[in-house]
Amino acid sequence: MDIEELLEKPYWVIDLLPKQVPADSPGRFFAVEQHILASPWNEVLAERKLSLLLKLYCYHDLRISSDYGETWVDDPDPGELSSALDSELYLLLPDEDALITADPGDIYMTLYNASDDLLALVRQLAASEGLFVWQPPQG
Repeated sequence: MDIEELLEKPYWVIDLLPKQVPADSPGRFFAVEQHILASPWNEVLAERKLSLLLKLYCYHDLRISSDYGETWVDDPDPGELSSALDSELYLLLPDEDALITADPGDIYMTLYNASDDLLALVRQLAASEGLFVWQPPQG
């Protein structure tokens, strides 16, 4: 499956928050998000994301791309994976036909097309990093 197909599959959010902020919330989410992204806390969050991905790498083969899948690095070393998080990242799990996207300008990552086993593992890894995995309404 290519990236376009995977991006159309059901997805889950790997996030700081345990569920989606309601659309009618008083607007504090965006202020909090901007504060996190502009503060040293963003570095802590980046480390949590990286730690989750490195742990996941212990269980699954990974391919990474920072150019929307034009070029891929198969079996990246941990340093390559760390460096890749500095830009928009596409992380393919070929044995699962799943995809994780991450952007340094976001406080979350997105997991597409996860099997039940992969989702259970990602939930455990996210919890170990103080992160949550939830599924927004699809469609």
